[in-house]
Amino acid sequence: MQRGSDRLSVHRDEEMKHELQGLLRSGHPTRTEEWHDPEPTADDDLPVAGGPVTPGTVTASMAAVRLELARLLGRTSFPAGPRELIDVLRSRYAPDTLVEAVERLPRKARYANARELAEAVVGSAARTAAPEEPARNA
Repeated sequence: MQRGSDRLSVHRDEEMKHELQGLLRSGHPTRTEEWHDPEPTADDDLPVAGGPVTPGTVTASMAAVRLELARLLGRTSFPAGPRELIDVLRSRYAPDTLVEAVERLPRKARYANARELAEAVVGSAARTAAPEEPARNA
């Protein structure tokens, strides 16, 4: 007698293995109903499998940085300055590159929402990534 916390019986488990055999062997969906298949990604979907958003890279668009900041900070974090936002980002285990980008912002600045913060982060990342012009001798 099995005393585990299984919700399914042994017979149902075997039945489910049999149902999945075709899918596992073929590598593509085996159902004829289209509503079972996952939807393909749209052209304007943000990349989610590319890893954490890194401000200043080519793949980090303004929308991606804003989405990541809004997801991590939420509405209750604003209005706030960089120090408060850094504490919230660290408590929510934000990627280090995102926290470092917020650390580079001016300490006395205040941000009302994630859009303003994203614009400042992307703007400061663009300024630090731009090569500096060599000093001209007169």
